[in-house]
Amino acid sequence: MSTITSNTRTRITPRSLLWVPQILLGLSIAGGGLSKLAGHPSMVTMFDDIGAGQWFRYVVGALELAGGIGLLVPRLAALAAFCLAGLLVGAAFTSAVVLDASPLTAIGHLVVAALIAWFRRRDLAVLRGTGRARG
Repeated sequence: MSTITSNTRTRITPRSLLWVPQILLGLSIAGGGLSKLAGHPSMVTMFDDIGAGQWFRYVVGALELAGGIGLLVPRLAALAAFCLAGLLVGAAFTSAVVLDASPLTAIGHLVVAALIAWFRRRDLAVLRGTGRARG
C-alpha cells in the first residue's frame, strides 16, 4: 500500500481575504439595486424626496446591481469597487444633505468598497493595460 503525501499548502493572502467583504458588499449593494429597480415603495418615496425623478431611481438601481455583480466577478472586482466608491460618495452626500438622514450606512459601504479597490488596484492597472496580471 502506498501513501501519497503533498507538500502543497494553501496559502491565505490578504488579497484572498478580500473575498469575504467583497461578497457581503456585493450582495448588499445588488439587493439595494434590485429593490430600486423593482419599485419598492420605500425606494419610490425616497427618490420622490430626493426630487431628481424616478428615472434616477432606475439609473442608481442599475448601477448598484451592476456593481454588486461586478464585485463577485474576479476580473471585474477592482473596477466595480472603484466605481461603487464613487456612487457611495454620492449616496452619503445625498443622505446627509438632501434627505437629512444618517449617511453612516453609505459611509460604511464606501469604506469597504475603497479598501477593496485599494487592495486590488493592481487589477485596475491590468484592465487599463499598464500592469501585469497576478497569478
